[in-house]
Amino acid sequence: MKARILLIEDNAQNRYLTKFLLEQRGHEILQAETGPQGLEMAAEVRPDLILLDIQLPGMDGHAVAHALKSDPQLNDIPIVAVTSYAMVGDREKCLAAGAEGYIEKPINPESFVTEVERFLLLPHEDSAP
Repeated sequence: MKARILLIEDNAQNRYLTKFLLEQRGHEILQAETGPQGLEMAAEVRPDLILLDIQLPGMDGHAVAHALKSDPQLNDIPIVAVTSYAMVGDREKCLAAGAEGYIEKPINPESFVTEVERFLLLPHEDSAP
């Protein structure tokens, strides 16, 4: 299943690795470096999935997830937090902000794509019969 995935990540090395791994599986990767840029791109392209860093400059990933889930045009797009925040309660905070999934950094290149693809199987409201 080829998917259009929006990656919202400010670190160039993380963007490169994530893009490389997912494109190897045939996915189309769109990239945003900031939360506001990611929100704009999400509204413009309506991706199948959003991979969201939490530690972003200016507008953090929690605020981005909340904004996405508050928008009726975007709230059905699955969000997976991909973050180095791995303390007790961080996963729950990401899920409470609206993320459906949570993957800790550093990512494992051997399992990352499979982990991400699990969230592509979530049903979208607009795909219901």
